[in-house]
Amino acid sequence: MDPLPKSGEEQFDIAIQFDGTWTHQGTPMTRMPLVRLFAGIMTRDAAGDYWLVTPVERGRIDVADAPFIVVGWRQDGGTLYLNDNLGREAAVDAAHPLWLRTPRGVDGPKVPYHQLGGGIEARLNTSVYYDLVELALASGGPNNDGCLSIASAGTAHPLGVLP
Repeated sequence: MDPLPKSGEEQFDIAIQFDGTWTHQGTPMTRMPLVRLFAGIMTRDAAGDYWLVTPVERGRIDVADAPFIVVGWRQDGGTLYLNDNLGREAAVDAAHPLWLRTPRGVDGPKVPYHQLGGGIEARLNTSVYYDLVELALASGGPNNDGCLSIASAGTAHPLGVLP
């Protein structure tokens, strides 16, 4: 059972579905400027709970897996840039790496996530993941242990182990 919220804290009726859809009281939020505003005030605590924090209130929100989905990418020089489902772009580098984990609530293999900072992450969608695998294979393929990684901003980032 969740602890009761402290003064100034509550459970907001906002959720982010597995597919990255933001909902309020179960209804999809269609006003993207509002969703981007909420995304800009999101934090994550050490327990893994997600919060929307303003100067006057703090409310917990439910997140099914990752709050954002990577839907596009581009490469500029030696740096990879990923675009999320809110139209924002972030570099893949040592401070914001790709890492592998099993999605919450799903039985299956580990998939890549982009660490955005503060414990907030974006899961790569399938087409972006396949594009990056293809790029990594063209750049030299897996290491001796079968681990495939992609270089960005001078750092190797894992994409998974090939069978």
